[in-house]
Amino acid sequence: MSSDKNGVLIPGVLKGFAADLVKLQREYISVEAKPLDTELFDDQLGPKQSKFLGNPFFPVGTEYPKDKDGKHMVLLAQVNFSEVPELPGFPSSGLLQLYFSVGNWWDMGTERIMYHTSEDLKKPSISDFSFINTSEYDELPINKIHSLSFKKSIDTGCSEDSQFSFMFGEHDYWDFEDTLSKNEKEEFSEYFSNEGHKIGGYADFTQSDPRDYDKKQRNDVQLLQIDVDDFIMFGDSGVGHVFINPDDLKSNKFERAYFYWDCC
Repeated sequence: MSSDKNGVLIPGVLKGFAADLVKLQREYISVEAKPLDTELFDDQLGPKQSKFLGNPFFPVGTEYPKDKDGKHMVLLAQVNFSEVPELPGFPSSGLLQLYFSVGNWWDMGTERIMYHTSEDLKKPSISDFSFINTSEYDELPINKIHSLSFKKSIDTGCSEDSQFSFMFGEHDYWDFEDTLSKNEKEEFSEYFSNEGHKIGGYADFTQSDPRDYDKKQRNDVQLLQIDVDDFIMFGDSGVGHVFINPDDLKSNKFERAYFYWDCC
């Protein structure tokens, strides 16, 4: 193994490509999700704290999101950027929220994505969420409240992400992998592993990247990746993502972000 200038270990099988691979590395935020041994109706985390499931921060006097059937939506994920290490292009404060319909979360486009600024967070928040029936959470892809913690890391690339393109000499990713021995393949796969919960970085898919099929989405940024966990699964071993246009990210127009998931 050899180490590049950022301290990421490059396996020997990729040593000849190290200088070019370093140029494609991206900073991202690794998210550790810790499941809590509490009931879904008993959220012990603070209303502004980063979390999966649980009670959201929601300003008093603001209309709470409802689905097309008029039912109250539920918080699936909440990220407080003041808890997150600084990442270029991303907010340093404010609260990102992803809401799902309990009845048909799997229909992409039915989600609601909201962002509360640091000024919004000074407002009083709703404290009584008894209008949400947690007994209806059974079909959601997350079934435990999780606390979230963050650390900055380096993404090395991913075969499934349409924004990662690299030729290994005359071979593309898959053809080059076919030339490797079993041990070399393990090193290769480990280096390009793109799994885990994360903010930013390259995206991992079980099938394909939707941004590859729409030129308007080609440069969209991954806001959040929610991966398979002991208590998290989108469909059959699926992964969930929130994407946003880089100009909208810069302008904090998070209402234009969108959710995508796929599974095996």
